[in-house]
Amino acid sequence: MNEFRIHHDVNELLSLLRVHGGEGAEVYIDLLQKNRTPYVTTSVSAHSAKVKIAEFSRTPEDFLKKYDELKSKNTRHLDSLVYLLSKLTEDKETLQYLQQNAKERAELTANMAAGSSTTFSIPSSTSKISLQELEELRKQLGTVTANSSAQQPLELTRKMLRDKQNKKNSGQPVPVFPSWVYERPALIGDFLIGTALSTDVTVPIGTLPLASQESMIVEDLLYVLIGVDGRYITAQPLVGRQNRAFLVDPNLDLSIKELVTRILPVAASYSAVTRFIEEKSSFEYGQVNHALAAAMRTLIKEYMILITQLEHLQRQGLLSLQKLWFYIQPTMRTLEILSSLATSVDKGECMGGSTLSLLHDKTFNYTGDSQAQELCLYLTKAASVPYFEILEKWIYRGIINDPYSEFMVEEHELQKEKIQEDYNDKYWDQRYTVVQQQIPSFLQKMADKILSTGKYLNVVRECGRDVTCPVAKEVIYTLKERAYVEQIEKAYNYASKVLLDFLMEEKELVAHLRSIKHYFLMDQGDFFVHFMDLTEEELKKPVDDIITTRLEALLELALRMSTANTDPFKDDLKIDLMPHDLITQLLRVLAIETKQEKAIIGADPTELTLSGLEAFSFDYIVKWPLSLIINRKALTRYQMLFRHMFYCKHVERQLCNVWISNKTAKQFSLHSAKWFAGAFTLRQRMLNFVQNIQYYMMFEVMEPTWHILEKNLKLASNIDDVLSHHTSFLDNCLKDCMLTNPELLKIFSKLMSVCVMFTNCMQRFTQSMKLDSEMDRLSLEHGTMLGPPTEEERAEETAKKKLTNKVDLSGFQHTSGSKSRIFVEYGGISEDAVEH
Repeated sequence: MNEFRIHHDVNELLSLLRVHGGEGAEVYIDLLQKNRTPYVTTSVSAHSAKVKIAEFSRTPEDFLKKYDELKSKNTRHLDSLVYLLSKLTEDKETLQYLQQNAKERAELTANMAAGSSTTFSIPSSTSKISLQELEELRKQLGTVTANSSAQQPLELTRKMLRDKQNKKNSGQPVPVFPSWVYERPALIGDFLIGTALSTDVTVPIGTLPLASQESMIVEDLLYVLIGVDGRYITAQPLVGRQNRAFLVDPNLDLSIKELVTRILPVAASYSAVTRFIEEKSSFEYGQVNHALAAAMRTLIKEYMILITQLEHLQRQGLLSLQKLWFYIQPTMRTLEILSSLATSVDKGECMGGSTLSLLHDKTFNYTGDSQAQELCLYLTKAASVPYFEILEKWIYRGIINDPYSEFMVEEHELQKEKIQEDYNDKYWDQRYTVVQQQIPSFLQKMADKILSTGKYLNVVRECGRDVTCPVAKEVIYTLKERAYVEQIEKAYNYASKVLLDFLMEEKELVAHLRSIKHYFLMDQGDFFVHFMDLTEEELKKPVDDIITTRLEALLELALRMSTANTDPFKDDLKIDLMPHDLITQLLRVLAIETKQEKAIIGADPTELTLSGLEAFSFDYIVKWPLSLIINRKALTRYQMLFRHMFYCKHVERQLCNVWISNKTAKQFSLHSAKWFAGAFTLRQRMLNFVQNIQYYMMFEVMEPTWHILEKNLKLASNIDDVLSHHTSFLDNCLKDCMLTNPELLKIFSKLMSVCVMFTNCMQRFTQSMKLDSEMDRLSLEHGTMLGPPTEEERAEETAKKKLTNKVDLSGFQHTSGSKSRIFVEYGGISEDAVEH
């Protein structure tokens, strides 16, 4: 279960409990992910949990009845749920809260129902009810009762299934039987209720001698056993999904009647199996149910042959009631098992994989009864044939051919082009998904590998390459799971190797990742020096005034003039001017699928005017199938890392420009220069901070993490490993670069803003000092309105120049021994030079 699924489930639970306020689902996600443990259901733990809840419950009979009902419907994860409920019975505090919560919700529901429900106009008890009012009230109550208890007719069920399947298979409608198949009940083979087909005069059986009674009852039983009413034994109308009941003439001799009641369950089982066969033979119920019905029909044919032989003996007068009971006994157990299976499939509304799960569980439950287990094994093998045909196409070719939605893997209509557009697009996770209720229990452990195998082959097939597994063999159901597990393992290994080789060798995945690293993680130093020199003036403008085509041209020029020119994928690099700054982008990503998302998306992006530097980012064109790995989510993370480092680089350049411009301060008098000492020290500390931050991010975070990624990619055995390693690389980089914590990022952004404000202030101050110096120079050379400069003023200026030259020389001699170290560490003059 992934984080988004946990997020959704927690939100649903909070909504059901009507819990409002607080931090919402986000508080519990980390706790659930850290503390959850896999629960392995065993029959012992499930039974003990069931007993514990029954002892705790006020109505244990109702609980056990509901449990058996859900068990008969083959409800998934039932034992896990019962185990959880048994643990809740031990937590008194949680129980007290749930009881209080249930009481509050019941009161709220009752209040809502009182205000909106349909009310009947019942006269007050003091007045008399007329016959007309009584009849109207009876009709209303009768309508409500009928609506609540009426079952869905089979025709309506078939229509709903047919509409669902036709919607899925647009342009290829599901075949249907002609209407006369359902309009002629005599074709079904079951009892016809309410039709008097026989015109024979029935003699009261109580008036006949015992031998004649036995003979007449044997003849009736032979009819009843094939779904036809007899003279003295008739079938009762069905009530819901109950088994068929029969009415025996009450005047029949008690000794004969006792034996008849033992034989009649065979007729009831036959009736249930026949109805199941006729219903599930329709195309709407899927291929698995159709195959199961066909296998049952084969067994019923053998049963009909037996009845025919017994009829032949009866005509010859060789079949007594005791002999009939003897001959029917072997078939009795078979029909009982078939009826039980039919009832379970019908109750659980099983189709496809859920039908196979039920059959498999029944087969295992009959361990010790070899005849019953062999029968269930035969039925399961027959029913699994169409399912395994779909499975073989999926794991051997990556194709799903599932018109009736029976397979464990479901295909969704998603466009692979959206991977490059939408951050939320989950093509790899959502194009093909596992349908839990359609996973046969004997394939539960292999479900993830089955899903991955087909997905791998499907990606290669969508790239125009036809793939067929060379180790393909027919998959046959067996109680020894290892047989088909080995086949699935072989197919999975082949699919993993094919796709991994295709991406790594033919599509050069690692080379593309290395190219992205050059630009987004800024390890091409000369390229960025050229690019930032060329675009410095352009990026200072407001983002609305920047001409994107001009930036594209400058990018092309910088690529051609640097070592990046040797990169074969450099043309995939593009310019992207984002509509929001880095902090807003980070908050948008962190708020994906949370309650803050709408608020952030609804915010006006034009509230702040962004400069080109704040909005600038790179983008990268990635084609299918590489976009599975380098998708929009990954590119967004790369962009956040790039914008973070790019702005740091810009601040560093601005501080270095201040250092260069501050050299003119040496030309000023000592009285003026001392005011610069504090500014020089502050600038040096800022520069030292920015350079150390950059060094930390590039050489202590990104480079080591990148080497780990390269090492892991060489050891990866399938594409899911590649995805996991790449995501882990980006997550670690974002976390260690302080980009996953909005509070830290805001503090860092404020520090960067202070640095930029300082550089702007120093640039303006230095510019004004230059203007003042130039005015003084012109005054000394040409004089002022008061006249030319005096000899005393000229001598003072000459002394100033000599003193400045002396300071320059002493500073140079003091720092010449460690000039390179000082420049690298401080980006300018040393502390001693500042003091000078």
